[in-house]
Amino acid sequence: MSTTTLAGAPSTCRLCSCLVSLSYRNKMLRRSDVLTYGSVKQASFSSGRVIRWKGRRTFVCAVKQDAEESFKKTVEVDMFIDTLRHANPAELQKLVVENILAFNESFWIRLAARSDTCKSEDDKKDYEELAASLMILVDRIVHNTKEKIETATDVLKAILKPVGAEEEELIWPPRDPKAIELMEKEILLREQEGQLDEGFLAEVNAQLRQAKEDSDKPGLEAMLQKVLQLYAARALSKRSYAKKGQEVIKAEQFLESIIKAPEEAWNRLLIDGLTIGKGDVTPEELYAVINKRIERTLIRTEGGSYQQRVLTEYLKGIQSRAEEIVQVLQGTKKPGSWLYKKTAH
Repeated sequence: MSTTTLAGAPSTCRLCSCLVSLSYRNKMLRRSDVLTYGSVKQASFSSGRVIRWKGRRTFVCAVKQDAEESFKKTVEVDMFIDTLRHANPAELQKLVVENILAFNESFWIRLAARSDTCKSEDDKKDYEELAASLMILVDRIVHNTKEKIETATDVLKAILKPVGAEEEELIWPPRDPKAIELMEKEILLREQEGQLDEGFLAEVNAQLRQAKEDSDKPGLEAMLQKVLQLYAARALSKRSYAKKGQEVIKAEQFLESIIKAPEEAWNRLLIDGLTIGKGDVTPEELYAVINKRIERTLIRTEGGSYQQRVLTEYLKGIQSRAEEIVQVLQGTKKPGSWLYKKTAH
């Protein structure tokens, strides 16, 4: 069956359909409840009633392709249900985890229909037991996901605590010069405990998106961006490509010094390190190693993951800043206030 598989814990948005189906099928499985879906009234698993048409029948002409597609989906759901029926407990749990988003309203409706059309009480009982087992497993996954989301929120709060994120007035940069260092130490601690996972990155991105939409909390937005920058710098600094045997690759070494540095120090490092300024690394050499590092990151991280997005955006941010510095030093672009502010000591 072609279903969306679950890579790790699903995000809050992806669980919407799952959460809807949970409340939906709870009603469906009550002995006294009858589910109304459009113009079709479908009895619950235990009711024993059959499908009845409500009101006048309305015939709608549909194109052949739509009818074939609908039939194909029904066949796929039936094949999936058959697979679930014949799976042992261990296999059933694995199937539910890997196909969590398949348990939507259409699935529960079809499972109810299969139960109602059973000719023997034994088969009907089998379907009822299968439905009960599936509900327990799906509920457990949703519950565990909620716990992970809550944990990610707590981790983020702990990281932001040194910069006063809990105060009503959010000030950035923080008044305490040691606040950023405390943030870095907290990130290192949480990383060692294995808490900076996809769930954490999803939480930071969700909070950042909300802060941007609100537009009245620039301090919070800057704090969250700093969290992602510190995470990316830490992750990208774990592996060095500055040495090839006994040879030191200057461009790689230069890039790694920028990766480890705070974003506020990039301008000064670029001016001092590039040949167009005071250094011995050409812009083309720097761009080449940045692109190479992005390629390595794409290979070593899961496609479409938050980790991949955060790391590649960090590297692209370095390249964009380098290109702006080069344009200013070449005289093709006027320096803005951001240049003076971020290169000042």
